[in-house]
Amino acid sequence: MEAGKTGRFPGNVFITVLLFAAAFLCGQLAARVREQASTETIPVFSEGSWGLSFQEEGETPVGNASLQELEGYDAYYVKDTDEKILYLTFDCGYENGNTPRILDALNKHGVKATFFAVGNFLSDNPELIRRMVQEGHTIGNHSMDHPDMSRITSLESFAEELEPVEALYQEITGEEMKPYFRPPQGTYSENSLRLAKELGYKTFFWSLAYVDWYQDQQPSREEAFEKLLGRIHPGAIVLLHNTSDTNGEIMDELLGRWKEMGYRFGTLEDF
Repeated sequence: MEAGKTGRFPGNVFITVLLFAAAFLCGQLAARVREQASTETIPVFSEGSWGLSFQEEGETPVGNASLQELEGYDAYYVKDTDEKILYLTFDCGYENGNTPRILDALNKHGVKATFFAVGNFLSDNPELIRRMVQEGHTIGNHSMDHPDMSRITSLESFAEELEPVEALYQEITGEEMKPYFRPPQGTYSENSLRLAKELGYKTFFWSLAYVDWYQDQQPSREEAFEKLLGRIHPGAIVLLHNTSDTNGEIMDELLGRWKEMGYRFGTLEDF
């Protein structure tokens, strides 16, 4: 029968129309999916040297990797909190007379800090290590020889940089070292974070630091306070160096001024 006379389409024509409509709808849906995918940001785990981008004074900076990415490896650079709390840490490569001044200031203010020590710092300064422990501070592992540990690929080689530091600490204090690790030079890879975790370590980066490690180019008091007061933020992990003359000079005043700003001091056990 002819379609024009009955108002009906033959079955094969009807099916063709349905298939065409379905194909059209599928094409529209695929186009929308492609458009959405092209505008979404797919997170990629960044590797290399730890770095920060300060978006706004007093706010948490953006790190190379997100809190969520790092936490999967028991790694941290800041505490996710709105509370005015900070975590004070020092990297200790060698001793030049500033550490006792820093410890005096910490003791005066009742502040507990974590000192990430390289192997030679422990072997050369056992009395300082014992003093730190007696005064309630924590010693963290900064590796035996301060290499770029992001280049170490095997668990055995990674352990060879951490276990001798553990042994030195136990020899000096009679205690086991807490499993807190800071990568030398701040260099890391996804694999190095995984290896540290496999060895039972938590990895700690930082959310506030300033250039205080060049002995012949020490920052002025004004420069130090500008950075350390202006950029402090809730949950900050602060990295300072024990070798800094400036840090030795300002520590007493710095701790007092942070307290005046309403901050209290936590320990890495909070993580």
